[in-house]
Amino acid sequence: MKIAIVTNDGKIVHSHFGMAKNYIIFEVENGIKGSSEMRPKIWHQHHPEGMRGHEGGNGMHHGQGGHSQQEDMLATIRDCQVLVARGMGRPMYDGIISRGIKPYLTDLVYVEDVVNAYIDGKLDNHIEKLD
Repeated sequence: MKIAIVTNDGKIVHSHFGMAKNYIIFEVENGIKGSSEMRPKIWHQHHPEGMRGHEGGNGMHHGQGGHSQQEDMLATIRDCQVLVARGMGRPMYDGIISRGIKPYLTDLVYVEDVVNAYIDGKLDNHIEKLD
């Protein structure tokens, strides 16, 4: 199983899905954390000008052009079963679910804490963080 966590630096869970530049992917098998790797968010790489000037900072109006933006943003994590962020919009949350990935909105700040909480079955999903 693979867990994707939005981040810029691989250590801190980014505060909002749309603003994060990267994913850090962890493999988990039989309750044991395995290898990890950083992957870029493709949409972020191809549309840096779109990341400014929007309330919440993600450069997209929620629901506007959502399908192709969602596809681009999720392209590099198609092989993941879980995605973790500290915040995101409802259209993205629903789009993640429709692609068979389980989204979690956490209040945990550190990537390592997220992985450990997930392995221990204690990762809470704070859907009240949807904007």
